[in-house]
Amino acid sequence: MRLADLALLVRAPAALSVPGDVIAGAAAAGRPLGARTFSVIGSSVCLYWAGMALNDYADAAVDSVERPERPVPSGRVPRRTALAVAGGLTAAGIGLAAVAGGRRSVGVAVPLAGLVWAYDLKLKSTAAGGFAMAGARMLDVLAGAVVPGPGAASVGTALRGAAVPAALVGAHTGTLMALSRHEIGGAPVRVPVRTLGVSVATVLAAAAVPVAWADYGRAAKGCVSSAAPSWLVAPRGGAADRHSPAPLRGVAGAASSMRLRTAVTVAGALAYLGTYGTAQARAVQEPSAENVRRAVGAGIVGLVPLQAALTARGGAPVVGAVLGLVHPLARRLARRISPT
Repeated sequence: MRLADLALLVRAPAALSVPGDVIAGAAAAGRPLGARTFSVIGSSVCLYWAGMALNDYADAAVDSVERPERPVPSGRVPRRTALAVAGGLTAAGIGLAAVAGGRRSVGVAVPLAGLVWAYDLKLKSTAAGGFAMAGARMLDVLAGAVVPGPGAASVGTALRGAAVPAALVGAHTGTLMALSRHEIGGAPVRVPVRTLGVSVATVLAAAAVPVAWADYGRAAKGCVSSAAPSWLVAPRGGAADRHSPAPLRGVAGAASSMRLRTAVTVAGALAYLGTYGTAQARAVQEPSAENVRRAVGAGIVGLVPLQAALTARGGAPVVGAVLGLVHPLARRLARRISPT
């Protein structure tokens, strides 16, 4: 058994779609990027990989007919090894969550792991399967929001702050699940029509950046809120800005931050629609199995620009822009190792 086969088993590059969930949740809750947040990202990646390995364990018989090239049906990875990998990664994911945020993070990681295992072993072929996967992705976002630490909001406040990005990521995942049911035999045209409609609605919701008038008011008084961590605030001016009166510097800084926030949010939303939306449009024109598979693959890696938009929307435009740079890398790796 080769390391490359294990990478195929867990669809390793597809894990690049996971960190953005946690980051978007952290941004929405006003949490800075730190060691705890990165540990939660590691936890979510482990649980994602566990789900992929468990999927191939559970689907060994079906894959032997429909996808015999996969590591388990081809014999390159024993079925019991796939189960062991899934179990080990699940334990690692929960352990990292415990290290990162104690009870708060474990309180999200355990139900997340439960949904992953329930989906792969029982719910996949039922009407509840799509809801289970959407719920798992939503918990990924909430995992970033509830990370404890200095200045962290209460659990209730954090969850309320991350509700919108969690809902939008869940809606996106629902479209993926609807399409994935037709990867082998093709889809009725109504399926990609509906999922494309949901994706457009998701983009409109993500790009609807509320203007934070309260920030302008605080800036005008020379006391821009200290509640927002430094990584959430866009850079202000240069040397000339330092010689301006403090209230004017505050207003200029708030305006600059809002412009950057809006630009990154809209750019991420359009990039999402340009990749995943375009793939779905092709499936609408010709809903063949090949086009549906391509749409699913585009949706898995296409989640990254949506996450970038949601991160900027939450007040972290610089981090959102950096996150958007992951998308081209994810697309390139997806050509070598299928994310589906």
